Amino acid sequence: MKIRIMAAVLAASVALPFGAANATDLEVTHWWTSGGESAAVAELAKAFDATGNHWVDGAIAGSGGTARPIMISRITGGDPMGATQFNHGRQAEELVQAGLMRDLTDVATAEHWKDIIRPSSLLDSCTIDGKIYCAPVNIHSWQWLWLSNAAFKKAGVEVPKNWDEFVAAAPALEKAGIIPLAVGGQPWQATGAFDVLMVAVAGKDTFNKVFKDKDAEVAAGPEIAKVFKAADDARRMAKGSNVQDWNQATNLVITGKAGGQIMGDWAQGEFALAGQKAGTDYTCLPGLGVNEIISTGGDAFYFPLLKDEEKSKAQAVLAKTLLDPKTQVAFNLKKGSLPVRGDVDLAAANDCMKKGLDILAKGNVIQGTDQLLSADSQKQKEDLFSEFFANPSMTPEDAQKRFAGIIASAD
Repeated sequence: MKIRIMAAVLAASVALPFGAANATDLEVTHWWTSGGESAAVAELAKAFDATGNHWVDGAIAGSGGTARPIMISRITGGDPMGATQFNHGRQAEELVQAGLMRDLTDVATAEHWKDIIRPSSLLDSCTIDGKIYCAPVNIHSWQWLWLSNAAFKKAGVEVPKNWDEFVAAAPALEKAGIIPLAVGGQPWQATGAFDVLMVAVAGKDTFNKVFKDKDAEVAAGPEIAKVFKAADDARRMAKGSNVQDWNQATNLVITGKAGGQIMGDWAQGEFALAGQKAGTDYTCLPGLGVNEIISTGGDAFYFPLLKDEEKSKAQAVLAKTLLDPKTQVAFNLKKGSLPVRGDVDLAAANDCMKKGLDILAKGNVIQGTDQLLSADSQKQKEDLFSEFFANPSMTPEDAQKRFAGIIASAD
């Protein structure tokens, strides 16, 4: 009997994945909680679990604005997770400077991240004082207008091909009982919509002068005045949205209750989950159909310094797994984002994702504002546009003056 038991144990050990005998639980915090996002993060968990370790999901509802303070509080309070999502850019800058985050340079060097990650600005955003502190997992572009084909059919107007046609179609949509533009109540949504309008209306050079060069004179000038006029149109068209979360706003478009939404390419995950097909059920306009430019921000994972040696080893395995070609394809197809690797096969991409890949290949890109502005400056921006969209009595002129002040003091 003892021999049989020993034989069974040996057989079981042979069948286990490499490293499973020393499987390590690693808590990973993130704010991916919508249906499409949950489907995408499940691909990351599956890939990590296949290494013999175990992804302990630490999802925090309420989007990044809610999740980031909780994540930061845990790290600074001595209760770090194994890994945590932040956006590419400067959100974790102070944590790195405080010596609380793990240096991933050894993993990045061994895996040749500098050779495979594109554009290079993604890895640059992870680099502080020559050391790499995060693993980029996707490119998320904000510059999209998502349109419900059914809504425009009901309103008796053609599906718009650009922002101006969309604004012109708003009265017909309203007459048909359809909200022209869905905007949720979270501050980052209104702020993101403004940034998208800036690229579409004022162009790439003006965007960079304002957010990259911090040129307050341009921010106060006539080109940005045009952007605030467009934002005023957006505010008027969004009246009646009455939802909070971004995916609730996306659902208004999916169900034909709203004509469109300015939202990042992560909205594709919600359309896919609803069984809708790009080009048939919905239309996507990169750059609002005006300037086909996409931002190359997105999501990255940072790894707090841990005292537990086994968990530290598991961190390195996770960082490597996140950039694995198969993981990149499986995750990004579900997420609606573009992979950070330039050497993966995305033949299964839908029409909208292919548009994004084409724009990326042409080099028509800008950095995201998370990469260009500090977290404090971003928060000031969010406060302004949250108030602007919620308060019709705030004039575009007054809002522009406040915006110029934020840029003048931005770091």
